[in-house]
Amino acid sequence: MSDEHEHDPLQPHSHDPNPEPPGEDAAFVLTRPEGAPLTITVAQLQALPGAAVRECYIVSTGHGTSGPFTFGGVTLYEFVQSYVAGAWSQVEVISGDGFGTRVDRAELLLPGPAGPLLLAHTIDGRPLTRAEGLVRLIDPGERDDALRQVKWIGRINILP
Repeated sequence: MSDEHEHDPLQPHSHDPNPEPPGEDAAFVLTRPEGAPLTITVAQLQALPGAAVRECYIVSTGHGTSGPFTFGGVTLYEFVQSYVAGAWSQVEVISGDGFGTRVDRAELLLPGPAGPLLLAHTIDGRPLTRAEGLVRLIDPGERDDALRQVKWIGRINILP
């Protein structure tokens, strides 16, 4: 691991449980390599091409693993492609409480066998509640360490 990533708060890391939403508003800020930041709402996510991933689990620090569930939403790749016209290399997904992860473009282009990373807004056919995350990043391949599932998304940064 390079020294650059040893002090990077967005590299997968431990996280204390977050039992309460950081706020009631599920809108989040999107920053892009070009253009002004945008505020993205759940309705805007719902207007994008939908995707579903089945047999997924919610992996929560301090709360164990629950599921399996079917999550619906938009793939992280499709989301980025919908808002970025130019080149990009990475996406940071950050919770309203500061927890986050960074995903390389290559990972989004070639998802793992469990399925693509998803900005989920439904669970088993119904909208996620605010307590469940309302909009959350689901990594369908994650089963035990809660390092890539970001609940209560507050910001997504797309890096050049």
